[in-house]
Amino acid sequence: MSGSSFGKLFRVTTWGESHGPALGCVIDGCPAGLRLSPELLQPMLDRRKPGTSSATTARKEDDLVEILSGVFEGFTTGTPISLLIRNTSQISKDYGNLADTYRPGHADYCYDAKYGIRDYRGGGRSSGRETAARVAAGAVASLILEELGIRLRAYTTAIGSVTLPEGFAASLSLKELAAASANPVCMPSAEEAAKALALVEEARSEKDSLGGVAECRIEGVPAGIGEPVFDKLDAVLGQAVFSIGGVKAVEIGDGIAAAKARGSENNDCSHMENGKVVFETNHAGGILGGISNGAPILLRAHFKPTPSIFREQKTVNKNGEDTLLTIAGRHDPVIVPRAVVVVESMCAIALLDLLLENNGSRMDRLSGR
Repeated sequence: MSGSSFGKLFRVTTWGESHGPALGCVIDGCPAGLRLSPELLQPMLDRRKPGTSSATTARKEDDLVEILSGVFEGFTTGTPISLLIRNTSQISKDYGNLADTYRPGHADYCYDAKYGIRDYRGGGRSSGRETAARVAAGAVASLILEELGIRLRAYTTAIGSVTLPEGFAASLSLKELAAASANPVCMPSAEEAAKALALVEEARSEKDSLGGVAECRIEGVPAGIGEPVFDKLDAVLGQAVFSIGGVKAVEIGDGIAAAKARGSENNDCSHMENGKVVFETNHAGGILGGISNGAPILLRAHFKPTPSIFREQKTVNKNGEDTLLTIAGRHDPVIVPRAVVVVESMCAIALLDLLLENNGSRMDRLSGR
């Protein structure tokens, strides 16, 4: 299987399956001298781990990260970093009836069509559990970005029909967003969070599921990051976030709303302030021509409803026969609350990789002048 690696200079390769003994990642290109320990990585993994609320799957995993290489006496050495997360709560028997039957909304049929074999236990490599390894790598990238004065925070803006009021998140600082979104649905409004949680419970009682939207705000990115043709900053961010299972659309800035605006409404006018360019609005979401303009970067990921629902559904089996299927197991009624930190992690990895690549864009950066 190709395509398990992302990035050029800060390159992340994930490995492992949902019901295997463990999963993890290898990071190539992490600079030497970064303070790193499992304790520094664990908080981000704790934001993703299952079994933490009624809005998540009942599967219990501690998601404890282990560092196997690339760190000596608490600091990175510049060599490949290998991170491991053990699976401790698999119940593979829940998937016995799926060996020859394809689940609606899942990648089961596609994997069989491509490889002729698949790990049907929890989806194997296509399981959302693979994202634990991404979050571990994203935690490393976030630590580097933080030392460069760049901070990210992702949060929920919509679950089903419940949406944050327009401009609500924009009125909060990243610190306020982090505090306000520390609830089961990761939505930074107590009122909307309560409504969303009630909607989740309603969907669960009806053996159904919900979709939603995760938004990521990135602050402190200097102007000039991103390669202007095929590796545009928004293109790389889009690829990174689209690689997350369940994502069906990605928006930057005003996104699709920009198609309905006029140029006079969509353009971000600017002026000089204390010797710096300041944009009066941010319809572009911090990116112009594929390059950061110094304004906060704003990205939204739209997730489909969780495909694993407990209703009887029509499908086909490996023998080409029509059949009915009722799945068992433990599944999230909505993906978004646990996916916000995955979006944040992939944004961190993509941005750091382009930041490192940008060091070769000018002679003064190479020479240190």
